[in-house]
Amino acid sequence: MSMKWWTGSLFKRSLIVAMSTTIVFTSGCSLLPKEKEEEVLPEIVPAQISKKPEYEVTTANLVQGVPLTGKLISMEEETLYFTLNEKHIQDVYVKTGDKVQAGDIIAVLDVELLEKQLRNDRLAFRRDENEMKKTLRDRDTMEPLEFEEQQIQFEEKRQKLVDLEGEIAKATLVAPFSGTIVSLNVQKGDTVKAYDPIAIVADTSLITPASKLTKTELEKVAVGMEVEVTITGVGKLSGKVKQLPVKSTEQNNGGGGFPGGGNGENNKPERPEDFMLLDIPKLPKDLNRGTPVAINVITKRTENAIVVPPSTLRKIGSRTYVQIVDENGKREVDVQVGQQTATQVEILQGLKPGQKVVGQ
Repeated sequence: MSMKWWTGSLFKRSLIVAMSTTIVFTSGCSLLPKEKEEEVLPEIVPAQISKKPEYEVTTANLVQGVPLTGKLISMEEETLYFTLNEKHIQDVYVKTGDKVQAGDIIAVLDVELLEKQLRNDRLAFRRDENEMKKTLRDRDTMEPLEFEEQQIQFEEKRQKLVDLEGEIAKATLVAPFSGTIVSLNVQKGDTVKAYDPIAIVADTSLITPASKLTKTELEKVAVGMEVEVTITGVGKLSGKVKQLPVKSTEQNNGGGGFPGGGNGENNKPERPEDFMLLDIPKLPKDLNRGTPVAINVITKRTENAIVVPPSTLRKIGSRTYVQIVDENGKREVDVQVGQQTATQVEILQGLKPGQKVVGQ
């Protein structure tokens, strides 16, 4: 019986020891620090050498021209002004946009003092006329020189009266022709000087694109040259140069003064003769005078020119060449260059359409 108990007791002890070992091992594992996960490194890709762009040799219509800015003006327009100096505007009878007929009053100056002087001078002249009638009756009793002197004095007074009437007439500004008031620079009460621009009257049915030119620009254009005109809201229109600006007096005297050339011309009223005028057959109606326009005067046009991008050209000294690529690889070819624009270069010799050229 004791042997049986010892065997059973030994089994229980072994079981307890095994369980304790397991618990200690498990506890020990939980107390150990966790191992770091293995860091995943990005794959290193070898750098690729960038391939230079390739372009096909093509054809295009090239246009070379003189770019200008301009505006729409009337072929018949006039800047109106008074010739009397330092006078007040008494009344203005129009406003911008009004239609006027030839002879319609635009504005009137205050010349009350001149009118008062005219009334007094007329009364005095009536007395002078009576005296002259008496002198004519007594002519036979007078010395010839005395009679002639009195006659001269009488005519001087008559001329003074006529001149004063003319001065007063200058106080009324009228429309020289039928048209539209496109600009008005004064209002009632303003003080104006002689030749200050008062208003511009224009025949708005005779609108045309125009541009003021510098001397350098004028040397590049000629009557009959083709033009392209771009008008906002209308688009691009084609036409020709109809008329060049008239040289100013300063230019004829050697001063180099072209309209718009910066020799004081900008202070003078504008005239159609100051502009390069264009003939645009398909110009729409009802355009507004003063609308800005972009003008390109065509000085050279090439149809079906062989072209490449500017970035494909290479130069060494006086040599100009390109790299072409075909089934045999790359090779250099010398080229002769013609017209050039911002995006295209004409090739006169060395390439043909369809070939591939390498950019830089």
